Amino acid sequence: MDKKKNKKLYVIRHGETDFNKDGIVQGRGVNSDLNATGIAQGEAFYKKYKYIPFDKVYTSTLKRTHQTVKGFIDDGLAWEQLAGLDELAWGVYEGQKSNAALREAFINLIQAWAAGHYDVKPEGGESPNDVYVRQAAAMDYITKQENEHTVLICMHGRAIRLLMCLLMKKPLSEMDTYPHQNTSLYVLNYDGEGFEIEVFNSLAHLEEQGL
Repeated sequence: MDKKKNKKLYVIRHGETDFNKDGIVQGRGVNSDLNATGIAQGEAFYKKYKYIPFDKVYTSTLKRTHQTVKGFIDDGLAWEQLAGLDELAWGVYEGQKSNAALREAFINLIQAWAAGHYDVKPEGGESPNDVYVRQAAAMDYITKQENEHTVLICMHGRAIRLLMCLLMKKPLSEMDTYPHQNTSLYVLNYDGEGFEIEVFNSLAHLEEQGL
């Protein structure tokens, strides 16, 4: 085991947007801003974790992730955007508000994925396997950075579910066993060979601020 390759990853979901609040599908194709609640959530996360000696912050290419970790970026922390961290593309469903037909379509997708059909995708969107491939490339890149031992990663809900399966070497059918809320935190340790979860879906920063 090469201790030089050891890393600690702090993985958070972005803060709330009006699309989240109003039950509208976002996905990779909707580049929405945080709302006031989302900004407050990001500030609460920064307040609690600004003392962590992060070497780098990675985000997706979507601005809701950039805005969530704005405090760290404004502090001058090295920052890189990776498209591999983007949310799953929901295709024709993006921008649609929740309704009976949409909920049924989503249930069908989730059931197909739970049954192991990882190539099933919404029209014009991505499958779990599509996201897995780009996430694997992104994580290969991140883990190979020799001087980045403590890393902050801000990304998206469904993408985090898939990433946890990738890092924990679980089948993608188990993605829904990894819950998430806006700015919820997973902390993982990497020993150069594999990952273990140290903190599971924590909202301590919001609870401390009464959010």
